[in-house]
Amino acid sequence: MKHNLKVVTILIVMFLIAQYIGLYISNTYTPSINNNYISKELPFGIQKPEFKQETSFISIFLAILIATVFAIVLIKFNAAKLWKVWFFLSVWFALLISFSVFLNQLFPSVVLVEYIALIAAFIITIFKVVKHNIIIHNLSELFIYGGLAAIFAQSLSIFSVSMLLIFISIYDMIAVWQTKHMIKLAKFQTKLKLFAGFLIPYKEKKQIKTAILGGGDIGFPLLFASTVFKIFGFKALIIPLTTTLFLFLLFWYGQKNKFYPAMPFLSIGCFLGYFLVMAI
Repeated sequence: MKHNLKVVTILIVMFLIAQYIGLYISNTYTPSINNNYISKELPFGIQKPEFKQETSFISIFLAILIATVFAIVLIKFNAAKLWKVWFFLSVWFALLISFSVFLNQLFPSVVLVEYIALIAAFIITIFKVVKHNIIIHNLSELFIYGGLAAIFAQSLSIFSVSMLLIFISIYDMIAVWQTKHMIKLAKFQTKLKLFAGFLIPYKEKKQIKTAILGGGDIGFPLLFASTVFKIFGFKALIIPLTTTLFLFLLFWYGQKNKFYPAMPFLSIGCFLGYFLVMAI
């Protein structure tokens, strides 16, 4: 087992919670094909990108590659301050979108609820990025990916999101097993305590170790489930269960002190979940 059972259980549970919270957030902002309701607009008039659904995976994948190149350049020049600013703004933006959903539910008659969400997201981001509070870090991660999925889910079809998973899985294997730049990114982020994803420090044999699960490994399965949800509705809730199962298998059979590309395993879980949705 890659980590001890307690740590693996914590990561698995947080992953599953993040999937369902993210589905709720994404569904609030994404109009469903089978249900007649008007989706909530993004706060402050933020516009979703307009892609052709069948080819949107190309634009999204290229954007990921560009962001990765930018990140590698920051690492090469050890531009920690610039990374911190980029990370801060990204987290603040995603939390704003997510918090707006829940605050609108709690205070539907409050006119300035978007500004409350803006301030709340800002405060949480400070504790996450500046104060490096590990509890705040992981709790905020539960909400971040729903905000990101809300932006892109409307632009994806089942075909395009499936192609995106395939592309990302291949890229993940190359980045971890061949070029190994994804490992460098993970170590750089962990060193700065600005990791995008779950981060669980624990003690083993008097040594402090860290269990991580990257943000992409949380976000892409959620994006797939969100796309299926807008078409098939609540049947798509099975997808987080199948992806969680394959994530558990990865941790169970993974070896200590080795890095593994999680996306190929999670993608299999996504596709299995989709086939089950189709069979129900």
